[in-house]
Amino acid sequence: MKIIEGNIRATGKKFAVVVARFNGFVVESLVDGALDALERHGEVNEQDITLVRVPGAYELPIAAQRLAQSKKYDAIIALGAVIRGSTPHFDFVAGECNKGLAQVSLQYNLPVAFGVITTDSIEQAIERSGTKAGNKGAEAAITALEMVNVLANIEGMN
Repeated sequence: MKIIEGNIRATGKKFAVVVARFNGFVVESLVDGALDALERHGEVNEQDITLVRVPGAYELPIAAQRLAQSKKYDAIIALGAVIRGSTPHFDFVAGECNKGLAQVSLQYNLPVAFGVITTDSIEQAIERSGTKAGNKGAEAAITALEMVNVLANIEGMN
């Protein structure tokens, strides 16, 4: 039996981090967590990371698509926060963001890590951006690091 796994060290690999500015009071903690994970755990050099800022989570897929089209990156990390309000707007933004990022990943055969938190309250968002529930930005970066290596190991089987 063959077992394919990836570690998280990715020295020399290129990463794009695309960040929604909306709900920045939460998202900036996700960015800090992702960058720390890339540099500390993945041993990725700062010059191998590109940070792209967009207005909100709804705009993340189009930015991710352009980054993927460039073929300059080994993975993309999408970060944002969609917090439920009193209207159905949350459902549209969260759903389209998720669907769009998944499409980019499959269309370009490129890991697109989903670090967009979707919560019912501001308190839950704060918990997921570095307090009680960990830092979902760091978790997305670790996922991207691992997937870069998993896909490389699958390629190496041939």
